[in-house]
Order: sequence, then C-alpha cells, then structure tokens
Amino acid sequence: MQAPHGASRIPPLVDPGPALSADQVRRWSRHLLLPQLGEIAQRRLRASRVCVVGAGGLGAPVLLYLAAAGVGRLGVVDADDVELSNLQRQILHGVADVGAPKVASARSRVAEIDPAVDVVTHHLRLTADNVDLLAQYDLVVDGTDNFETRYLVNDACVRWGLPEVWGSVYRFDAQVATFWGAPPAGVPAVQLRDLFPQPPAPGEVPSCDAAGVLGALCGQVGSLMATEAVKLITGVGEPLLGRVLLIDALRARWTEVPLRGGAHGETDVSGAARAGAGAAHATDAAAPSVGEITAPELAGLLADGSVTVVDVREPMEREIASLPGALPLPMGELVRDPAAVPADRPVVLMCHHGVRSVQAALHLVAHGRTGVRHLVGGIDAWSLTVDPSVPRY
Repeated sequence: MQAPHGASRIPPLVDPGPALSADQVRRWSRHLLLPQLGEIAQRRLRASRVCVVGAGGLGAPVLLYLAAAGVGRLGVVDADDVELSNLQRQILHGVADVGAPKVASARSRVAEIDPAVDVVTHHLRLTADNVDLLAQYDLVVDGTDNFETRYLVNDACVRWGLPEVWGSVYRFDAQVATFWGAPPAGVPAVQLRDLFPQPPAPGEVPSCDAAGVLGALCGQVGSLMATEAVKLITGVGEPLLGRVLLIDALRARWTEVPLRGGAHGETDVSGAARAGAGAAHATDAAAPSVGEITAPELAGLLADGSVTVVDVREPMEREIASLPGALPLPMGELVRDPAAVPADRPVVLMCHHGVRSVQAALHLVAHGRTGVRHLVGGIDAWSLTVDPSVPRY
C-alpha cells in the first residue's frame, strides 16, 4: 500500500533547531507556505549537516540549492582546481576561479547565497585513511565521477549508518537513487553494491573526459539530488530508497526500476545506465608495477623513434587534441585485443590525464607484455610541458 501523497515513509533525519528569526522567516517564506514543510521542517534544515563529495557537475547545483534551502552546515570535499573545461557544467565556478581550488570557489558562492551557512572545506581526495570524516555529518551526497571514490563513500556510509544521495551522468543519460545501507529499524536497507556489486572492468566505462556529458543534465540531476536531501532531512515525501530513477535526456523520458537490498546486482538497468554509474575505474592509478614516463622524457624518445605511443582515448578526443605519430587504439578495443598493440618496440600508453593509460598498461602487463609504460598526466601534460599548441580540454 502506498503512503498518501506527501506522507513520509521514513522519520526525519534531523531534530528541529532553534526558532527562526524574522529575517529567516522572510528568507524561507516559500518553504513555510508548503504544508508538507512549514516551520518545523525549515528548522530541521537549519540544524542539518550535509557533506557533498565532489564540487563538480553534480555537486555544484546540489551545493547551491542546499545553501538556498537553509542547510546549516555544508561540507565540501574536492581535491581539484577549477579548469576552463569545467565551466560548461560546473556552475559553482566562473572564469575568475580557473586555477583555484574548487572548494574555495564553492565556499565563496555559498556565502553569496547565505553567509550564515557554515561551509567546511575538505581540500583533499578521499582515501581509506580519511574517509571517516563523513561521520561528522548527518547525510552524504555523492557527486563524484570515479568508481574508486563512489565505492569508498558507499562503504563508509554503510559503516556509519549514514544515508547517501547518489547520482551520475553519462552523455545524455543519468540516474539518481538514495542509499541507506544500515538504516534505522523499519527503513529498507539498500546500498550501491546492491546496484553494482563490483566496479566494472578497466576500459568498460569511459569517463566524462572521454565520452562527454550534457552540461544542463548535470543541473537537472543535481536539483533532484538536492530535493532528495531535503526530503530525508525533513522526513517528507517518499525518497528514492529502493528505487533507481533513470533519465534519458535525449528522448525526454524518465523511468524507474526497483532495487532490492542484498539483490547482488540483479536490478535490471540498461547498458547506458551502467555506463552512467561513474567514470573509468581509477583504483589502480597508483599501481607500482606500471612504469611511468613524463612528457619531456617521451619527447626525447620520440625524437629517435625508439618507442611506440598508443593513444587509448576515443576518436572525438583525438579530434580535439592529438600527438603526431601515436597509434590510435581506444581503451575498449585494447582490452578486447591486447595483441593489437605492436610488440616490436617498447610501448607508452597515453590518454587524457593519465588514468586510462595506467589501466591499459596494467592490462598489457597482465597479458605478458614487458617494456610497457604510461604517460604521466596524459596529453594534458604534453600540452603543459612540451607543446602548448596542443589544445587542452
């Protein structure tokens, strides 16, 4: 039996904070007019602590809308600096922020909306050593773009009993869900590993860097994620718990599939949905068994023709920026046929930023190849340190 429209299926996540001031009543008057929310729910929002992991395409609209909604403390986790290519979709940041930490511009934009919001910046990349910082929050919103961090966040939320709002985008497709792996009694338990038990194999899913993404779709998905967070905090409505919302922006269609806790990945999601679950898996990015080479070092080897460079990026990426003489072999093709890589000379694998190239090198090594290295920083590093005429993207 479904709950009545507007009725809650879970208890509010946060107790109400102090009474609202006259200015706060004016600020959030449009919330106070909603029968499902009202003053008590607004006080819950003001007392809440939400951590947004990733200040990029999804995290940007989430942070803006949660700040506007009245969330009292916003944690922002991101290790990256703003790049020009981010501005197509990451609406927290502007031209003046290029080169600055994303957490810094996030703090500034939130302050423009509501200077009373307590913004806690975590300028770092989440690892097993620091992920428990999430325990200081009531709710986690995962807006990251790689499988390693997604599973790290999921497992930490399960460990600490935290609800997690999850979203992902891939080209014109997206998904949104709410996970709660260790919820209070009476709330169904479901987590990311029920949807995707294990990360995909290297090369199976290209990142947004490789495949592209519609910028406006990030705003659409981020707004949905912020709505889910508000519902969880205040206890109104039915969260996307045990359901996965699939969005096909090209056809303007939304569909929904059920998700069972402990289903071990049996949920029926499409290939596009699986692809949209995140960027290429980067767990092995620091694997010591893969040799490395810098862009200046590679330039020296190319001068005497003593090495074969294999470009594992997608064709559209090579149209934007390319390295003369590199053998084009997209990651998926290399994984399917490692023998397609010439064996007459040492090989250097190259991609955009040096993530897929590590995976490709590991795959070749696993198939018995020797003399394999990858280009640290990818073609982006080549543009920065060797040939500025090569476009950055």
